Amino acid sequence: MHMADALLSPAVGATMWAGTAAVTGYASKRLRRQIDDRLIPLMGVLGAFIFAAQMINFTIPGTGSSGHLGGGMILAVLLGPHAAFLVMASVLTVQALFFADGGLLALGCNIWNLGFYPCYLAYPLIYRPLIGRCGNPGRILGASVLSVAVGLQLGAFSVVLETFLSGKSELPFGAFVLLMQPIHLAIGCVEGFVTAGVINYVRSARPEILESIAAARPIGSGVSLRNLLVTFIVLAVIAGGALSWFASTHPDGLEWSIAKITGRGELAEATRGLVPTLKGIQEKTAFLPDYNFRPAEKPKEEEASGWPGVDAGTSVAGVIGAAVCIGLIVLIGLGIRSFRGKNRA
Repeated sequence: MHMADALLSPAVGATMWAGTAAVTGYASKRLRRQIDDRLIPLMGVLGAFIFAAQMINFTIPGTGSSGHLGGGMILAVLLGPHAAFLVMASVLTVQALFFADGGLLALGCNIWNLGFYPCYLAYPLIYRPLIGRCGNPGRILGASVLSVAVGLQLGAFSVVLETFLSGKSELPFGAFVLLMQPIHLAIGCVEGFVTAGVINYVRSARPEILESIAAARPIGSGVSLRNLLVTFIVLAVIAGGALSWFASTHPDGLEWSIAKITGRGELAEATRGLVPTLKGIQEKTAFLPDYNFRPAEKPKEEEASGWPGVDAGTSVAGVIGAAVCIGLIVLIGLGIRSFRGKNRA
């Protein structure tokens, strides 16, 4: 559900950038109370895991469409809403800048749609009340599926609304929403099961983490995170380096919805103004565009690729992207912790 710049007007894109910046500032301020040396590496490896997991699109049977993990609810449950939002923002920024996945103008929208709703609405208003004090596997599954589905529905509707407010007449509001909502409901159900599986694994391995995050307190120094960190790093390498070869070749829910209306998976980009300027910047920063090596020259005709797409470029992109996410998120965490230390001094 990564929006391209072609779907937005500069006014809507800038407005969403402002809203996302405000939430980022709020999240950073609130995180200072909870962050410690133990939360920072967990933020980094979970960010790497979500980055790699998002590379794996899964087919939605009978639709010709696909979806991928958003990951916002996993992050919110395992890190708390404030750290989760900052991690999601970091992952999406790395994707946009270095892999040309999602536009720069649309980055504010993408962070809002994939980060704000799961972290600040679905998690506190749906997941936490449903879990209560009894976080057994059954409750975790039910709460995960419902909260992820609601969060994704809100995100999908926001995509439609942002496009409508941008004046994109090629995508009529009614037709667009009637395609976006059902397909993302199906995607949300699949993601809900994956989310429950990850949370239940952490619950069995280190239940103290869930207890600390739910109580909004630092993770105790007596809780060993080594095995958990190693597990998520290994999962990130496997997902980005190998499982990404098996990603569905079908268009994702957003591209599928656009194609159903317009006959093509994307809208024409503006040739003047802010959008081409941002695109030029992105072309310079994206050293592995579309999660692969830059082609020596543009092919005259795009040939259909086989499946699985075994490709060294994809593997390199997955591993490097995960590493960049860890580095960026750890730097952000250390900066927030350092700022808290200065305030105390």
